[in-house]
Amino acid sequence: MSVNDAALGLQVWPLRGLPIVQPGDDLAELLASALVPLQPRSGDVLVVTSKVVAKAEGRFVNLRQVTPSPRALALAAETHKDPRLVEVILSESRAVSRAAPGVLITRHRLGFVAANAGVDHSNTSPDPDVVLLMPSDPDGTAKQLHERLSETFNAHLAVVICDSHGRPHRLGTVGMAVGVAGMPGVEDLRGQPDLFGYRLQHTEIGLADMVASAATLVMGQAAEGVPAVLMRGLRFTPRAGSAAEIIRPAQLDLYG
Repeated sequence: MSVNDAALGLQVWPLRGLPIVQPGDDLAELLASALVPLQPRSGDVLVVTSKVVAKAEGRFVNLRQVTPSPRALALAAETHKDPRLVEVILSESRAVSRAAPGVLITRHRLGFVAANAGVDHSNTSPDPDVVLLMPSDPDGTAKQLHERLSETFNAHLAVVICDSHGRPHRLGTVGMAVGVAGMPGVEDLRGQPDLFGYRLQHTEIGLADMVASAATLVMGQAAEGVPAVLMRGLRFTPRAGSAAEIIRPAQLDLYG
């Protein structure tokens, strides 16, 4: 699938032939093999789902081995959720932002606010008691993939690790960046002129999130089986970048 823009000529290709990732797999090696037919070049962006990163890291939890704490039991009663699942969510969270029947929103230990701290059943295991946590250090993993794949293909290959998140006041999930390397997480356009010469005062672009969302159109959200895509034609100034730079500080977060 290609997403074409008259100015950018943006193209997004799914990586074919990737196996179901298992704990301990060398993800960089698997991705490199799948990238060969697409002939990566400098300026391309590889987008990888957080799920395959977490699977390679072995971030599975069997709920049968979890003992809920008193706090988890209380929140489970309030939210009507499995207390074992609530315990896992709390273990991945800094704070609870919202609890209501069917809803548990927390500030994840990585800083972002998300439902269930990103703990997920979908596309995880045929065992309904097995859940998957978010990657332990998605920015660090993005950096490792960026360095290894850039070296393999002798090209500057930026990397975005994405996950599906909801948004305040909006229905539906969208792809968001949870790990970034080799490109800006946020692109600062303040001071640049608009079409009429007015200097922009407040414009900061969530570039990595837009990349993640565009990639998700190709990856899908259910049984599509496309855990990574290559994007070409995006214009950006290469730099280290991170997903951490995207997160609004808690004291400025009106929805957290």
